[in-house]
Amino acid sequence: MNSDTHAATRKRIYLAGFDVFRTDAADYGRSLQRLCARFGFDATFPLDSVAPTGLPRAELAAWIYRANLAAIGTADIVMANLADFRGAGEPDSGTAFEIGFATASGKDVWGYRDCATPLLRHLPTTMTGAGRVCARGFLVEDFGLPVNLMLACTARIVTGGPEACLRAMASAYATGSTPSPCRQAGGSKIRQLDG
Repeated sequence: MNSDTHAATRKRIYLAGFDVFRTDAADYGRSLQRLCARFGFDATFPLDSVAPTGLPRAELAAWIYRANLAAIGTADIVMANLADFRGAGEPDSGTAFEIGFATASGKDVWGYRDCATPLLRHLPTTMTGAGRVCARGFLVEDFGLPVNLMLACTARIVTGGPEACLRAMASAYATGSTPSPCRQAGGSKIRQLDG
């Protein structure tokens, strides 16, 4: 196979996650892209798009939104950092939106977390007559999943970091496996892979 054919068959990943809020985000994004390349994937990091200078804040926000959706549109796969962000048991809300957009667009979605502890055991809760509630008094779902069912049923979630996720992805795509069977035919089987 020549290099042009090989490049045409490489899957493109959109790297979703709160990593864009790191103080070293650009460098970290490049390290993730190099890691993806090691596993045979091309990758786009949200900060790859350079915004025009001088935009008012609201226009800049809208520009970033459109650029990220366009990048997801050109990707085959979304790989999302689903670790807790700004609160126990809750991934980044922007990442959750990107996962929903990718799912609606028919993209494969993979996610990774540092732990697979079910949400009910991961969050501090209090037992009430209605069930277990969080500190704010809302019921906590009990499906044995590490994140909200709308994310867990959308993505194939790997326990570990980006390298564990990429390893699982490369293995799955090499054997023709696809992400979350929940999306295939409306089934209820949820798969989790330990990295």
